[in-house]
Amino acid sequence: MRGLHPPGQDIGHERSPGGGALARLMHQIASTSGAQDALDVAQLAVPDLDQETAENLLTQLIGAPPSPPEGSGGSGGEGDVGTSAEQLSGPTNGRQQPHNGNLQDLGAAYMAVGEALGTTPPSPTGPNWRPLGPYTIPNGQTYGSARVNVSGRVSAIAVDPLNASHLLAGGAHGGVWESRDRGASWTPRTDNAATLTVGAIAFDPGTPTTVLAGTGEGNWWSWLGAGVLRSTDGGATWTTLCTAPFVGRGFYDLVIDRSAPTRVYAATTGGLYVSTNGGTTWTQRRAAVTWSVSVNAAGSEALAACSDGLFRSTDNGVTWNSVTLPGAPTALSRMATAIAPSDATIAYVWAASSTAAYLARRSGGTWTSVTAPAANLGQAWYDWFVAVSPDNAGQVYCGAISVYRGDLSGTTWTWRDIASQPSPGQSIHPDQHAIAFEPGQPQVVYIGNDGGLFRTPDRGATWQHLNNGLEITEFEYLAQDLGQSRWLLGGTQDNGTERWTGSSVWLHSQDGDGGDCAVNRTDPRTVFHTFFNMGIERSTSRGDWGTWTWTPPPVPSGEGSLFYPPVEASTTNGNTVAQGGGALYASRDNCANWTRLAFPSAATATAMYIPTADQIYVGTSDGRVFVTRFNTGTSNWGALTPLTTPRANAWVSDIHVDPADLNRIWVTHTTRSGGRAWRSTDGGSTWTDRTAGLPDLPLNAIEVHPENSNRIWVAADLGVYQSLDAGATWQVFSSSLPNAFVGDLLYHRHARVLRAGLRNRGVWEIPVDGWMTDPVCGVQWTGTVPANSSKRFFTWGWPATWHVLWTVMPASITAGVPSVSWQVQVERGDYEYATYWITVTNLTSVPVTFEGRYAVLSRY
Repeated sequence: MRGLHPPGQDIGHERSPGGGALARLMHQIASTSGAQDALDVAQLAVPDLDQETAENLLTQLIGAPPSPPEGSGGSGGEGDVGTSAEQLSGPTNGRQQPHNGNLQDLGAAYMAVGEALGTTPPSPTGPNWRPLGPYTIPNGQTYGSARVNVSGRVSAIAVDPLNASHLLAGGAHGGVWESRDRGASWTPRTDNAATLTVGAIAFDPGTPTTVLAGTGEGNWWSWLGAGVLRSTDGGATWTTLCTAPFVGRGFYDLVIDRSAPTRVYAATTGGLYVSTNGGTTWTQRRAAVTWSVSVNAAGSEALAACSDGLFRSTDNGVTWNSVTLPGAPTALSRMATAIAPSDATIAYVWAASSTAAYLARRSGGTWTSVTAPAANLGQAWYDWFVAVSPDNAGQVYCGAISVYRGDLSGTTWTWRDIASQPSPGQSIHPDQHAIAFEPGQPQVVYIGNDGGLFRTPDRGATWQHLNNGLEITEFEYLAQDLGQSRWLLGGTQDNGTERWTGSSVWLHSQDGDGGDCAVNRTDPRTVFHTFFNMGIERSTSRGDWGTWTWTPPPVPSGEGSLFYPPVEASTTNGNTVAQGGGALYASRDNCANWTRLAFPSAATATAMYIPTADQIYVGTSDGRVFVTRFNTGTSNWGALTPLTTPRANAWVSDIHVDPADLNRIWVTHTTRSGGRAWRSTDGGSTWTDRTAGLPDLPLNAIEVHPENSNRIWVAADLGVYQSLDAGATWQVFSSSLPNAFVGDLLYHRHARVLRAGLRNRGVWEIPVDGWMTDPVCGVQWTGTVPANSSKRFFTWGWPATWHVLWTVMPASITAGVPSVSWQVQVERGDYEYATYWITVTNLTSVPVTFEGRYAVLSRY
């Protein structure tokens, strides 16, 4: 999640404890589950993030967090089914998954909705969603000299132990993907599972037709875990093996014991678990957060890297004893462990505190602290692994933001950064999460990171991307040009801002963490994008690479904002652009000049809408909604005026205002346990709750049909829903859409398609009324042309996206004798609409009356 940034941009979140990944996680959890849960998760991830620092960080993001609820105590174990105090291996001093009741409840609700959606097959008659990609994104960023093709965050990798060409990869929220050609092509395999979050994948070493996948990504999407999936055909099809005790929990690691395949170890946010029946039921053996497990080939020893240190079992995971590591950090951000495949007496521990990297090696039964690579530790809680070369116990790979290969010669370690190299073409994307080796070819290594999946045939000297067809890009926000049916701009997690112009291969438009974006409706050559924190870039070349100019608002030092602050441009006319943080910043000249508008009291902007160039609506994290209007007489923006609050202390996720009737307003919330979709018909004086019939999940975005104000679409954490009666009733509108998190919606009024930006599953679209199957025909005008002469006619206001065929039909026809000819010329009336000039020539000696007829062949 560590992006590249223009000179002068505030990157304070990245420099804070836990880096940008933690700030983004706190933003996400606060928006759906509340400030206290965000604080709990932050302190779980980063142990030396003290309460004051955590609260300050959250205050920068969303305003002052509330005090802990009265009577709240420390975080204890969850009391899972099949777990008792006697089954734990003694006191646990490490971090345990806290009593985040809201998060646990959200995970259960998410699973229930996912199971229901997953049973719905594609509609045989109605419209279905289809993917727009990205199939791949060339020119992706690295910290080396190279540019690479990227996709999205890969959290898990597994290679078939009996078939080296057979790979499985897990997208953080993109599901399980299968390749049968060493990653040259990919097929999604779990799009209809209850959750697409994936933290770990493991083949049965002896019978690789059996594969397990732990849902819930320990690194980030832990609360959306829904148990363990199993495949009995090598990963082609999957079913739920178990849900308890993993609902609302995330997997870091999953190991099937080679010596006894029915014994499985799970490292999760809820602790260390062991199953003795192939994963059907589980026993919690340690309550501390567990990041990594390694089991030797004989099954006689298992090591577990936990938040309270390294633990060892020699009785098949029943009891675990603490291992003393010389000089190890006392407060761990992350730890990983690995037993050498070629020599089970050799093992490694790769750990981090907030200030130091630590590496220990066991040899001859003794652990020794050894020279560690100079790794960047800013996000160790998020990106971390260790692995030993299968053929060399003295060669180890340490993953952090970059990847380091260590080679031991005698007593000397030599370290090389193999992910960020100076040689052209020999770097990979940063933020490393997973590693695997090709069976029988130990020099072939696979690494998964925030940019996708990469393969080295020579232990890291050279690299090839495996991201063609791995459609797991995580889109945060979308923007569109209404004058083109095939044009989108989207911000993506750690892979920059991407642009689509009809091809499944998207253009990498700008580096960094891609945030919100916008397009000038009047002149769509002018487009805007953001990174994270306040600030904005403008391009007057539709976002071509290298055309961005830094045009930020004048934000006072120390003023906070969301990790991804909202940005909007006028949806109808003019050059009004706005960005919201701890205040609202408005520009009427495409970001050349800005006006700062303070909230009446402390607030953080979370959503905006600009129905015309003279009105800006803004919602906040505490549920308030404001409007400012431009006074043309004074040439000033008026003070932010509050509307009636639809629901207090509920995060406003989206706003929609009808430009033709400013009294019609919609507001959605991500905060659950109350109304999440509200409609006003009197300009925000009163509100009607339109939540009934929607799933009990956060609502992230709303779109309203511009020609039918009763037709509404909303995006939930799972699924898209449609109402045809202004929200009185709702229907699922998700046919063929993967069960991924839906973050943004756009409706293209001329192409008549709805687009959805999915987290780790790319962009999808649906023709809301189905694709045209027959031309739409009609008579546009009737005219007369004098004898033997020509006359020019025009018709204007046709959407430029439409493919229109024009014909001229005389009122009377003489068989075998042509009476007219015509020529058609197309002229852009503006960037959105076309004018057709039709020159009609009378070929006869008498006046001819005719009809000018059209046939709309396609709107797309």
